[in-house]
Amino acid sequence: MRVLLRAVAFLAQQARHKSPLFSGAVCPDLVKMAHFLTEERGRPNSPDYRIYLKTSGGRYVSPFHDIPLYASDEQENGVPTKKQKTQDNEILFNMVVEVPRWTNAKMEIATKEPLNPIKQDVKKGKLRYVANVFPHKGYIWNYGALPQTWEDPNHTDKDTNCCGDNDPIDVCDLGTKVCSAGQVIQVKVLGVLALIDEGETDWKIIAINTDDPDASTLNSIKDVRVKRPGQLDATVEWFRKYKTPDGKPENQFAFNGQFKDKDFALEVIKSAHNYWKALVQKQTKCGEISCQNSSVCESPFRCSDTEADEVVRAAPELGGALHIPAEVDKWHFLSP
Repeated sequence: MRVLLRAVAFLAQQARHKSPLFSGAVCPDLVKMAHFLTEERGRPNSPDYRIYLKTSGGRYVSPFHDIPLYASDEQENGVPTKKQKTQDNEILFNMVVEVPRWTNAKMEIATKEPLNPIKQDVKKGKLRYVANVFPHKGYIWNYGALPQTWEDPNHTDKDTNCCGDNDPIDVCDLGTKVCSAGQVIQVKVLGVLALIDEGETDWKIIAINTDDPDASTLNSIKDVRVKRPGQLDATVEWFRKYKTPDGKPENQFAFNGQFKDKDFALEVIKSAHNYWKALVQKQTKCGEISCQNSSVCESPFRCSDTEADEVVRAAPELGGALHIPAEVDKWHFLSP
């Protein structure tokens, strides 16, 4: 109830100032919330593979900028309203799935490319795969990002004393359903973990898919500890050790690796959404970030449908998948 009251008060405040925060700053005549589709280009398991997102009407969109952060109730014509969609009085968020659970390819929103398709990260000329650190196989949740958020690298967080990592906020979906890359799901936020990755703040939102059978009974970090024993501990260990097979040191955390509650997580999201708004309105330096979008109202980076179509057509046609290297399936046994 306290979270709901705070959210309602904040919503009223934004309405008084006519802020587009809770509408996601998206022009409602352009993006429909019913479904987002994916279009693959290039060869899976290769550096040229891309997943572009588009509306059910065929309009290409950026999963970084065009998909609203907050899930909205729909009118009958499919146009999103300003009313926030809730579940059991919880405000719901859209999550863009980048990596399905149990897979190893480090897929991510390409923040520096036009329309920000999802692609596999490349380092030193090689595709990146997350190692299997026993007993885990690949990613242990559906992993993705909250659209319309940005961890500003020019801002030093007062709690972590580290700057942002220049990416959208990451999300771990604890739901039991294995999603697909590029899928947009609605999630309920439960808490947050503060990873410090190579000196940068890299928030990890803990959430659950609203379609999950347990969604109605998981409302907080405490609920997860009670109803999903071991899952949060496994999450901390996964983030602590997932880079060590590559010869890197263990990752560190703020708050001694303790999860912060839902209230704290919502403040983190709100802050990152405000940084994103400044980014797409050209009120802050974007560096190499591509802010091209199809629907953000009054954004100087907004493009036409023709320009968006040209971006996708310039990418290679979908081809046959390449083989995944055999070493990706290797188990790594690390000392406790």
